[in-house]
Amino acid sequence: MMTLHTLIIPRPLFLLLILAVVGCFHSPSFAAEKTKPNFIIIYTDNLGYGDIEPFGSTVHRTPNLNRMAKEGRKFTHFSVTAGVCTPSRSSIMTGCYSQRLGMHDNPRDGWVLRPVSPYGLNPNEITIAEVLKEQGYATGMVGKWHLGDQKEFMPTAQGFDYFFGIPYSDDMTQEAGIRNAKRKNPRAPALANSPWPPLPLIENDKVIEAPVDRNGLTKRYTEKANEWIEAHKDGPFFLYFPQAMPGSTSTPFSSPEFRGKSKNGPWGDSIEELDWSQGQLMDKLVELGIEKNTLVIWTSDNGAPIRPEPGNVTRGSNQPLHGRGYTTSEGAFRVPTIMWWPDTIPAGTTSNEFCTTMDLLPTFARMAGGKEPGDRKIDGHDIRPLILGEAEAKTPYDAFYYYDGVQLQAVRSGPWKLFVPLQEFRNHPHFSKKKADSGEPLLFNVVSDIACENNVAGKHPEVVERLTKLAEAGRADLGDGKKRGTGQRDIGRMENPVPQVVAQ
Repeated sequence: MMTLHTLIIPRPLFLLLILAVVGCFHSPSFAAEKTKPNFIIIYTDNLGYGDIEPFGSTVHRTPNLNRMAKEGRKFTHFSVTAGVCTPSRSSIMTGCYSQRLGMHDNPRDGWVLRPVSPYGLNPNEITIAEVLKEQGYATGMVGKWHLGDQKEFMPTAQGFDYFFGIPYSDDMTQEAGIRNAKRKNPRAPALANSPWPPLPLIENDKVIEAPVDRNGLTKRYTEKANEWIEAHKDGPFFLYFPQAMPGSTSTPFSSPEFRGKSKNGPWGDSIEELDWSQGQLMDKLVELGIEKNTLVIWTSDNGAPIRPEPGNVTRGSNQPLHGRGYTTSEGAFRVPTIMWWPDTIPAGTTSNEFCTTMDLLPTFARMAGGKEPGDRKIDGHDIRPLILGEAEAKTPYDAFYYYDGVQLQAVRSGPWKLFVPLQEFRNHPHFSKKKADSGEPLLFNVVSDIACENNVAGKHPEVVERLTKLAEAGRADLGDGKKRGTGQRDIGRMENPVPQVVAQ
């Protein structure tokens, strides 16, 4: 019998065998199967660009986010696709502009979904959770959904194996519904005939508490998220963790351990508890020994809803950006973003290239060994080169569109952001409602003029002309006003919606 010691292989053949073996271990299919990373997205609610220390805050203590930035990578031009909850969240789930999905405005609710709405993310859309499930991922969500509160629209019907959280904003309580019913809202005329139920806490498809104690949401979310991570530590897994805070109320909620401890009242208390939560999550990953195979992304659904008075940070800060949330300003769209993946993302680095939440779906799909859906238009791009800090990596965007609901207001290309002339508008970051005609175009270099203080349209007519043509292309594809775009799809709709609490 021939043994290993007696087997003689000619040197050329031996080298070929070695190369073949090495090739097997480094083939794309093998690598994808053995090293699929875990993904975690923390999506805070209304957190401003300047609300955390890595992005300049001097009133909020965020040591865990400081650690995340020191060990990870900051993104200073990371953008959402809307200055408000529902449309922004539809984009991170699908990789598409909310206008493409019909999730930007509806005749019953206006620009954000309200409780007991017949509308929601169309089940025909493909979510990031569904894309990753096809690659063998466990999918969990802990936090605020806000893409439809009917059974057909909820997370467990949109690709998530597990859900623990609230179906919409924490301020959409029964008491708020009563107040809304007493006043006329031109953006949502049907609300007067649609009373809201108590704010429910839901696990999978079951209401487990109503009304939920909002003071304990951050702590309970954190505990549940870490429990889910531990249960799925062998991976691969995807955890979508949209925090409820700092939230939509003027006085955000926090646990007793954090209440009254910050320098900035309830807003600061809630942010410092969010920082604690982030530390708990990162420590759990290290404890389980999976931090080096887990990409963690911290960001926000839109900028802080501050008023423009100088120095007012009681409802957050978007400084040094211009404007507040719920508009098309940089302060509404650009959000504080940090990505952490020890030994993979270069530590202590910063990317100043433009990218968006729409990019996460195609990027995660490729990292997981798959691809984004090929049977429909996906607006996001694969931004692995930017995340991994590859030399000379550049933004994949030729144009990016800023909509206020159904109205296209601005377009960005490279460092330039053009506000197109408008005869009328509801919200505009540079004009008041009293001045209903924005007149001439406004052009800002949002890289060198971060506060958007200098209109240079007159100095760069060729840039105005080029971006105006891009805006026209955007209108044709995504619509504008009452004109439907050629690339728009339908929002989900069902008849006879029922309240979650009553439906049990």
